[in-house]
Amino acid sequence: MTADAQPQPLTIAESGSGPTILVLHGGAGPASVAGIAEHLSRTSHVLMPTHPGWNGTPMRSGGIGDLARAYLDLLHDRELDDVLVIGSSIGGWIAAEMAVRDDEHRIAGLVLIDATGVWFDDKPIIDFFALDARGVAEHSYHDPARFYQDPADIPAAQSAVRQANMVALRHYAADPYMHNPQLLPRLAAVTTPALLLWGESDRIVTPAYGAAYAAAFGNARFEIIRAAGHLPHLEQPEATFAHIDAFLPALR
Repeated sequence: MTADAQPQPLTIAESGSGPTILVLHGGAGPASVAGIAEHLSRTSHVLMPTHPGWNGTPMRSGGIGDLARAYLDLLHDRELDDVLVIGSSIGGWIAAEMAVRDDEHRIAGLVLIDATGVWFDDKPIIDFFALDARGVAEHSYHDPARFYQDPADIPAAQSAVRQANMVALRHYAADPYMHNPQLLPRLAAVTTPALLLWGESDRIVTPAYGAAYAAAFGNARFEIIRAAGHLPHLEQPEATFAHIDAFLPALR
């Protein structure tokens, strides 16, 4: 890309009306947070981007911090204020990076769901890229048998999309692996209300990370979702949505 070239426009699904909520997916792609967007669109204006590089969209240069800046630019360009940002997995990491860069104070609240972004040597984030399909299911879900898919049963086109999405995940989050060493100490300055939701059975990013995230923020609450793993909004949607719904009135 030349110095004068502009990044490709973001790919964004929009639904509902009311206060704005930005919903950011993790490595599993936008379909993994579609239920959150659908639930919230009943009372809110929901923006659900597809991160550049996922589902065939053009990749951008840079890392997670660059995606955070792109989404802050989106809020600026649309003159959106009092925005709730919800992020799952690396989407939660992006949300945290947005919060520490939010110089225009456009973010009213944060919901981080089993977020990556920080690191502890005594309990490292699992090497997701080293897992086979069964390993992904066993580490991601409280009930792996419910969600495991035999790769042989996945249509070729769908498998190709998943492989390309993993390339995008590596591009943004593999070096350093799944974290920003400078992020954790910067969170104390973030006084935006934050809700940390964590599946009790997450074996990729354990609940200890959620507790540490909550302690690092200036104004945060930590809640465990029982009988759920890395994607509690898929395994326990009602419990997850109830926590988010209870958090909303404090922001409005």
